[in-house]
This record gives sequence, structure tokens and C-alpha cells, in this order.
Amino acid sequence: MTDSLHNTTGCVPCTDQLFTKPTQRRGTNSYKWDSAPSADVIPLWVADMDFETYPAITEALQRRVAHGIFGYTRVPDAYYEAVCRWFASQHDWHFIPHDIIYTSGVVPAISAVIKALTLPGDQVIVQGPVYNCFYSSIRNNGCETVSNALIYNKVAMRYEIDFDDLDRKLSHERARLLLLCNPHNPGGRVWTRSELTRVAELCRKHGVRVVSDEIHCELTLYDNKYTPFGSLPDELSYGSITCCSPSKAFNIAGLQIANIVCRDAAVRERIDRAININEVCDVNPFGVEALMAAYTDGGAEWLVALRRYLTANYEWLRQYMAEALPHLPVMRMEGTYLAWVDCSAIGETSEAIEERLLREHKVWVNAGSMYGSEGEHFIRINMACPRERLEEGVKRIVEGLADWNKD
Repeated sequence: MTDSLHNTTGCVPCTDQLFTKPTQRRGTNSYKWDSAPSADVIPLWVADMDFETYPAITEALQRRVAHGIFGYTRVPDAYYEAVCRWFASQHDWHFIPHDIIYTSGVVPAISAVIKALTLPGDQVIVQGPVYNCFYSSIRNNGCETVSNALIYNKVAMRYEIDFDDLDRKLSHERARLLLLCNPHNPGGRVWTRSELTRVAELCRKHGVRVVSDEIHCELTLYDNKYTPFGSLPDELSYGSITCCSPSKAFNIAGLQIANIVCRDAAVRERIDRAININEVCDVNPFGVEALMAAYTDGGAEWLVALRRYLTANYEWLRQYMAEALPHLPVMRMEGTYLAWVDCSAIGETSEAIEERLLREHKVWVNAGSMYGSEGEHFIRINMACPRERLEEGVKRIVEGLADWNKD
């Protein structure tokens, strides 16, 4: 990795400048920043980054804006080719343009898939604690949520799949789908190929289809390797559905672009119908341009630098918390930029912790309970910001949690 990153339009700033550059998001209608009750709050909650995106994306958008006309968008062949080329080159996952359905986001994609493949009253299995919108997508489609709760290994400080419980849950006559989060939010696991294979074998045994949310797929830490569920052998993955997007890794969630990848034509047709029923079949021109600019060799190089910076942020946070609050362990992270902190030693609900940190210490984190009952005594911290901002926010968290039982 060189000190400078290059793209077709020339040089961009060196790595440190890319991610240490102060950014001002307050006053830009940022949901993360402008939802805060006061201007002195440091928001470490919503899962978007405080870094500017890959510069070639900005340049592509500027060229598109210069055209001055923003009518209905036809998604070009080059878009589909970019998605196929990216996953083949970066993740050794091979599919064709016809396997792709574009839509406005991963959450609308998951909701449409549930609508397409279930009936009201069917069971959809999740692995809690897990991304909160899984629950609402299931509920909004009239289905029942069933949790195959992850095992919290306190020695290894990571989550593991309870395969025996999964086998039982999949065997229910109304079980239809398993919503997989790969990599896992908020637990930070990057599921291994062997773990995914075992999940796939159990789902095949019981005739339950896998829907995999892989929005965090580019955000692996250390030497952990992301394995697309769809890259498993055909007999295990052919009928699966993968929902993916460049939005998390390239910090472009507001551009609202995502893809559903399904190789089974009959299933894909049902999903396409549900996409239209849910009226999420149109995307804006900026999301299309951004994806094509992101999924390039230059974008891949930028991601290497991003992952290195996020890993360093996590290392700092983990060490600082271990020294200051050893009774509140930080989950060992393999991916994402979302630290998961076990606050059970405090003996208070995560909602109370979130509220007090925000009100008294002016730092905003996520209460773990929003990710299911399994997260009740955890908090989630967004580390995707310049180190100086992270340090100030985490010091406020430590101050608030250290004083908790001293009142």
C-alpha cells in the first residue's frame, strides 16, 4: 500500500488526511448529528461514518450534477457489470447481471423478500442480538419472529451460532426464512466458511431459505475474510438471496442504492414482483453513479486504507476501555465499525445507560436492547470517525460509566 491513493482522475490525499481530516456534519440535515438534543453532543450511534467518501465517487457525482437534469433513471449495463466484476475480483463470488435486482436500500430489499416468500403467520428466524430493522421487516409483513439466539462466549469474547437450537427452530412447520447477518451487526462476527456451510446444510435439511444481509461485507478487520453466502457450493446456496450495497463501506447511505442477488430465476421473479408492489423499484441517478465509481480498483485500494484506520480505532478503544473499565469488556471484533460493549456489571438496562450518557455526559450511543432482548445489557459504539473525535466520545463514556455506582 503506497502513501497515496490513485484513481483515473489523479491523486487523492494520503491515508492520514483521508480519515483524520476534521469534518463538520452538524447543520447539514444529518440524521446522526442533527438529531442530537444539543450542539455539544458527540454522536457515536447511527451506523454511518464521519469520513468523506472515496474521492472518485464525489467526482462522479459532480460530473452528473453538472448535467443539470435529474429525470427518471435507466440503470445501464455498466452498473450490472460493475457489481459482477467487483464481487468476482474482491470476493471470488461469481454471478451474472440477470441475477441482480436493484432497489433503494437493503432494508426495503429484505422487506420485499419477506413479502415475496412468506405468508402472514409464517416464521422468520433471526440470530439475536441482530440489526433492529430485521424485526420491523418481519412484523410489517405479518410474520412471527423466532430467535436462534447467539451464544455469548465470554472467554473468547465473541458470539457463536447455537447450531442445535437452530436445528430445532428450523424444524418448525411454519419456519420459512432465516435472516442471516454476514458480517454480523452488532456482534462484529465475520462468519467463517465452515460456519456458513453448517447453516446452509441445516437450512437445506429443513427446506428453509436463507436471506443474507451482507451490507457490512467490505468492513473486515485484521485478516478476517468475508465469505459471501452465495459463494457456497450450488447445492447449498443456489436458492439463497443476498442483499448488499456499497452504502456502509463507502459512506453513501443517503444515495439509496442496493442490490438483491438471487440465481434462482423463479424466486427472483417473485422478489421482483414484491419490489414493485412495495414501490421500491426506482433508484436515483446519484446512487447508480456512486456504485460504479466505488466498485473499481481505486475503490478497493481506498477500502484497504479505511479498514486499516478502523482497525487502529478499535485497537485504541479496546485498550482504553480495558484499562479504564475492565469490568465492562468490549466484544472481540472481526468486522464492522460498531463496538459492542458488555455493561451487565452495571446492573442497569441499556436504555437507562444510553439516556444517562446522552443527558449527563453528552455522548450518544445505541442501547443494545434495540437489537433484541439478547442485547439488553450491551451498548453499541460507532468508531467510524477521526480518532480525536472518538477519543473524546469514549472518554465521556468512561466518565459516565465509571461513576455509575458512585451516586
